[in-house]
Amino acid sequence: MKNNKFVRNALFKFALQEIISLAIIVFVLGIVFAIVQMSDFNWLYNDSPNLYFWFTEVFSMIYNGFGFFIIVLIFWILVTFVLVYRLLKEVSSYIDVVTDASSLLFDKDTEYIKLPSELSLAEENLNHLKREYEKSKRLSKESEQKKDDLIVYLAHDIKTPLTSMIGYLSLLEEIDDMPKKQRQKYINIALEKSYKLEDLINELFDITRFNSEKIVLMKEEVNLGMMIEQIADDFYPILKEHDREIKITSDSKVILNADSNQLARVFSNIIKNACFYSTDRDILIDISKSDDMANIVISNKGKKISSEKLKLLFEKFYRADSSRTSKTGGSGLGLAIAKEITDLHGGTIKAESDDEYTRFIVGLPIK
Repeated sequence: MKNNKFVRNALFKFALQEIISLAIIVFVLGIVFAIVQMSDFNWLYNDSPNLYFWFTEVFSMIYNGFGFFIIVLIFWILVTFVLVYRLLKEVSSYIDVVTDASSLLFDKDTEYIKLPSELSLAEENLNHLKREYEKSKRLSKESEQKKDDLIVYLAHDIKTPLTSMIGYLSLLEEIDDMPKKQRQKYINIALEKSYKLEDLINELFDITRFNSEKIVLMKEEVNLGMMIEQIADDFYPILKEHDREIKITSDSKVILNADSNQLARVFSNIIKNACFYSTDRDILIDISKSDDMANIVISNKGKKISSEKLKLLFEKFYRADSSRTSKTGGSGLGLAIAKEITDLHGGTIKAESDDEYTRFIVGLPIK
């Protein structure tokens, strides 16, 4: 009932009407009984003395005794029924108003829902729901558009390595006496293009799987430091290719109750981004704990990310680097998946960027 102006006003008006009606009933009946007591009823006495005696005795008893209270109570109950009926009718009319207004929540032609002043709180709530619905609808439409654009881009990009592969493999098939060195070169190019094609196809699978996949956690005891070291070892080929090195610092042993496979996806996605976007050899990972939280900071030097882009980094299908020809081009799902997994663990994830470093900060509850 907090801040509910309509309910307070209705109850106040009902209570006030009850008090006033009781006062009026007592006042009117008191006057009537007083007049009866003061009247001599000569016309009754002359025509029917027994009737006069009976009336005066009855009114005297009612006015002076318990009967007066009974009569007042009867009249007051009748008036109360009338007031309750009016109150329910008024409440019903407001319910009808709110019901009719709720049908406008999904009306695109209605910008603002207006209700009587007594229903100001309901008006505020309805308009808040309408704004949230419009926002959700807009975000869903934008997300769907991003997905469609990515599929179009990926379909176009798939043709490029596929065409190259077909071209080089055709040459290998047609030229039987091709020099060994040239043959090996063409084989290496075709293999490289096939890896690129595999990456693009995997991105398509990520896009189609993201909305239908429900992540279920299988928690167990996890040594966070050892897990991240293992992930860093798995990245050795990519690190070597990009001339990168991961340096891990940890102030103490951190044990979590978590799903190690899903957490590996979180840190793999972040480290992969750092490998591609870092402008320096070193990728820094710092593990620490404070109170009941483990804090993991993954830092790399690189171009500063604007505050506007930082807000969008964890949205699905968003890519900070919009160039589809870039080797770093991805589906834009890695960080969105990382956030979803972190949230399921009851943790937090955010990104910071300045002129020198870009940092991804993950907080996870300690066992």
